[in-house]
Amino acid sequence: MSAVNSLELLRQLRKNIVAVQYKVENSLGSQTPAILQHAPAPGKWSAIQCLEHLNTYGRVYLPALDTAIANAAQRNSQPNKLFKSSWLGAYFTRLMQPSADGQLRSRMKSPKGHLPAIQPEVATVLQEFIQQQEQMEKLMLRAEKVNIQQIKIPTSLSRFIKLSAGDTFGFLTAHINRHVLQAERAVKSAQAIEKDYQDA
Repeated sequence: MSAVNSLELLRQLRKNIVAVQYKVENSLGSQTPAILQHAPAPGKWSAIQCLEHLNTYGRVYLPALDTAIANAAQRNSQPNKLFKSSWLGAYFTRLMQPSADGQLRSRMKSPKGHLPAIQPEVATVLQEFIQQQEQMEKLMLRAEKVNIQQIKIPTSLSRFIKLSAGDTFGFLTAHINRHVLQAERAVKSAQAIEKDYQDA
């Protein structure tokens, strides 16, 4: 993968996170609990389960990023103009990011530690999700002042598998895009069923 401007990368990712936060607050957040808890098919996640799944990742990665960035700042880490993804970081990000036409590139089974509850409490999940996006935005701002290539973050797959802070931000953003899109589709499915019921 070719190198990109580090500052522009962080700003683009931050812009994406702000847009996702706005979408969840104003689109998903305006739906009824029944709509958000509707599973579109047996074995499929409801919209609120999609967001809770994302929250489980935030609980792991956001504190790790917070600590790593703080430690780097204490070491007087300086930002590097260019950032280049590792092959593993680029692979994870590409795997998660929806394509331009909104298609999900692959289906995958979530690790046990990241499976959502069957019926999460809507208000609690939404509040935590918004707080996590606000925290991610702040972390990206702080990351502008350190070297996101050198900082390493353990993955939830294994503490021995690490990604750079830049790749971690990229992966998390792509993962959020993936499951917010999935949540929006679950809402549309629930709305269609509700409309059919009202028209009957």
